[in-house]
Amino acid sequence: MKLVTYLDDLDMGERLGVLVEEDSRILDVQSAHQRAFGRSNPNLAAMQALIEAGPEELDLVRDLATRADGADTILRRDAGQLLAPLPRPIQMRDCLCFEEHLTNAIDGRNRVAGRTERTPEQQRRLELFRSRPFWYKCNRFAFAGPDTVVQWPAFSIWMDYELELAAVIGRTGRNIPIEAAESYIFGYTIFNDFSARDVQNDEMASLGPCRSKDFDNANILGPCIVTADAFNLADARMEARVNGERWGGGSTASMNTSFAQLIAFISESETLHAGELLGSGTVGTGCGLELGRRLTSGDVVELEVEGIGILRNQVVAG
Repeated sequence: MKLVTYLDDLDMGERLGVLVEEDSRILDVQSAHQRAFGRSNPNLAAMQALIEAGPEELDLVRDLATRADGADTILRRDAGQLLAPLPRPIQMRDCLCFEEHLTNAIDGRNRVAGRTERTPEQQRRLELFRSRPFWYKCNRFAFAGPDTVVQWPAFSIWMDYELELAAVIGRTGRNIPIEAAESYIFGYTIFNDFSARDVQNDEMASLGPCRSKDFDNANILGPCIVTADAFNLADARMEARVNGERWGGGSTASMNTSFAQLIAFISESETLHAGELLGSGTVGTGCGLELGRRLTSGDVVELEVEGIGILRNQVVAG
């Protein structure tokens, strides 16, 4: 099942929906519930409320979607309708799960700097990656959704995208055993971690990404959340295109650290809450830095993950 948050045409309020009829229409979940039961349901008021309500309410939405008719659906438009499925996520950790991306990014930085060999510090970073998971926390107020035009910050001239998968935590837990970790996942969505590379370089030498990834609309989610039961996590194709041209991509099969491993590690003595997001980090060849290519003002970036859809955004110079 593909869940969305969308803008209602009448009151411009945020609504919870399900993509139906081969993703061509949106079922308004609250309206469908009202017609079926004669009352509204507070657990269907927003994506976060549905996640927190648990599996019984999710089963209810599945049933409503199965019985959907034209009275409760609207036509899906190409632009301006879908928001980030979690418009203001309670928290997001963006992790580093693909070693290919890390090695490519190090080599890409070295090409820019004119270095032909990795430094001892870079070798050390690769060794640390193999020893345990790492992450940084995103700016939860900088999220946007499909078709948002991202205005690049004036403090940067090096525009880049990152093709990632994000897992949505479905229930709260602490000290979660790895054997049970996947059962804590509500679903998956696409994450585009737009990055100001010229600013990021200095930040990585200190406390890690901040301004380079925290500017307005830098964190793009969408177009939907696919429930965990409907997604092939083992081997989903991932592809990045710029102005229709394929730049790179890979598969979830190349993740060196799994979401189950992330959940087990992060939840050691720390509570993970329903509605939090865990980013996979960039898939190998999933950004311009790895490829020696840069975005220019007006470029349209499309990120596609098999089984989820296409996340499309344009970037313009600030």
